[in-house]
Amino acid sequence: MFAAGAIQFGFTQNKNGLRRSQRLFPCGPIRISNTEHGARTSARSSWSLQRRQCVSDSDRLPRPGRRGTGAAGGMNAVCGGAARTLRVPGRHGYAAEFSPYLPGRLACAAAQHYGIAGCGTLLILDPNESGLRLFRSFDWSDGLFDVTWSENNEHVLVTCSGDGSLQLWDTAKAAGPLQVYKEHTQEVYSVDWSQTRGEQLVVSGSWDQTVKLWDPTVGKSLCTFRGHENVIYSTIWSPHIPGCFASASGDQTLRIWDVKAAGVRIVIPAHQAEILSCDWCKYNENLLVTGAVDCSLRGWDLRNVRQPVFELLGHTYAIRRVKFSPFHASVLASCSYDFTVRVFLQSLLILSRQNLDLVSKIKMNIKVYSERCYFSPSISSAFLFYSVPYSVGN
Repeated sequence: MFAAGAIQFGFTQNKNGLRRSQRLFPCGPIRISNTEHGARTSARSSWSLQRRQCVSDSDRLPRPGRRGTGAAGGMNAVCGGAARTLRVPGRHGYAAEFSPYLPGRLACAAAQHYGIAGCGTLLILDPNESGLRLFRSFDWSDGLFDVTWSENNEHVLVTCSGDGSLQLWDTAKAAGPLQVYKEHTQEVYSVDWSQTRGEQLVVSGSWDQTVKLWDPTVGKSLCTFRGHENVIYSTIWSPHIPGCFASASGDQTLRIWDVKAAGVRIVIPAHQAEILSCDWCKYNENLLVTGAVDCSLRGWDLRNVRQPVFELLGHTYAIRRVKFSPFHASVLASCSYDFTVRVFLQSLLILSRQNLDLVSKIKMNIKVYSERCYFSPSISSAFLFYSVPYSVGN
C-alpha cells in the first residue's frame, strides 16, 4: 500500500461520522481519475472497517509552490507512467474535487490522525510537468471532511468539518476563511454547491440528523430539514431539478427533498443497512444510485421506487463513495473499505422504462457479466479487469 497521506491521481491523454471517538480509520491514498479538464467529480479515500492501527506523520506540510526532495517535512511529487503522486505528511484525505473552471486544479479536504483528533487542512493542487504542485493550503482547527467548489466563482469553495461548521474560502487570498457558518451541533460530513442555473445554494448534512440550506452571501442558514433518524452521510443536489436534493443516512433511507416545500418529497427504504453515499445520474433526472454497508450499489428510478432498477454486487466491504460519470450515462464508479475502486461499464443503467417494468413484472433475476476496474494499490499504473456478476431486478 502507499503510505498514509499520499494522494495519487490518474490522468488520461485527454489533458486534460460517527462521533469523534467512533470515526473510522481511512487507510491508503485518495485516487482520482481525471478524464477531461474541468470535470466536476470527487472521490473519497479508501477506508478499512477492521484496521485499527493509527499511523501518522508529524512532519509539517510542504510550502506552497516548492517541490520537496523527499526529506522529512517535504512534499514528494512523483510522475510515473500515467500516475502523479503527492505525499502530504501528517494529513489523511477525506474528499477531493476537481475545479469546474481550471483544468486539473484539485481541492482536497484532509484531517490529522485519520479525523479522530487534531486539525484539518484544505489543499489546492495544480498539475505540472513533473508531477503535482501545492498551490495553496489553509488550516482549520478541526478535521475537514468534504469540499465543494462554487459554481459562479473559480476561486471560491466551501468545506465542512468535525466541529459542526462550514467554511468559505477564497483561493486567490492567502488567508482565510472568508466566513464561517456554525449551526450544526455535531460533525458535518457532507457539503454540496447547487449546479442548476439561477441558484447559488449550498446544502450540508450532519451527524446531528439535520440537513441545512445555505446562501453563502448570508451569515445564517435559510432552512433546516428534519426527518432522518440517524447520521446523515451524504447530501447532493440534483443536476437537473432546481431546488431538489437527495440525502443518504444511517437510518437506511434515501430521501428526496424540495427546497420550495421545505420538506421531504420521497422516502426510499433503499437498503437494510446504513447508506453511506448517493449520487444523481447526470443524464437522467429520475435516476439515482446508493452505496451501503451491505456491500451493494442500487439504482432508483424516482417514478417507481418500489424496488431498485438495478443492483451491482462485488464489493466485499462497505461502499464508502459512489459517483456517476459526468461524461457517460452508462458508467459509474465506487470505492470501498475493501481497498478497491470499481468502475462499472454497462448499458443496463440506461434501460428503457418499458424494459425495467417488464423485468419487474416477471420477477426475473438477470445476471450480467461486466468488466470492473480494480486499481492496484501497489502499482500506480496498473489496472486489473475482472468479470464479476451483478443483478438487475428482484
